[in-house]
Amino acid sequence: MLRSKLAALVVAGGLAASALVVRDAAARAEAEVRYTKAQAYSAALRYLRVDLGVEVTERDPDAAYLLFKYSVPGKATPTSGAIEVVEVRDRVKLVVQLPKLPTYHEQAMRDGLLKKLAAEYGEPPRDAEPPEKPPERSPEKPERPPKKR
Repeated sequence: MLRSKLAALVVAGGLAASALVVRDAAARAEAEVRYTKAQAYSAALRYLRVDLGVEVTERDPDAAYLLFKYSVPGKATPTSGAIEVVEVRDRVKLVVQLPKLPTYHEQAMRDGLLKKLAAEYGEPPRDAEPPEKPPERSPEKPERPPKKR
């Protein structure tokens, strides 16, 4: 009886540990916005350094990524994080990663960055409305070209 409980605990612990490993690999919060790549990158840099007071350890404006150290209240050592700005057609995708922390930290950082973008550059342009289709002609009476006189 004691062995079966111990075995169940070991299996449960192993599953929990594997879930943590999977979470590290897939941790991210994303958003697509209609700002330019340059606007999103510079707003992300200002958001990290000025608004959050975070130490930016590496940055590349051409590749549009920022690496930083993020301190969580109550934790002694900061954790590494990244923000990437990726061009996707007529938009940019913002990707926030804090792999050692719960997802809500990434989501909060993403939401703060979106507010920063809106505050500095205004609301992004909305998608254009699709053009109205011309009225369809009745198939019973095809339109004839006018007769020449």
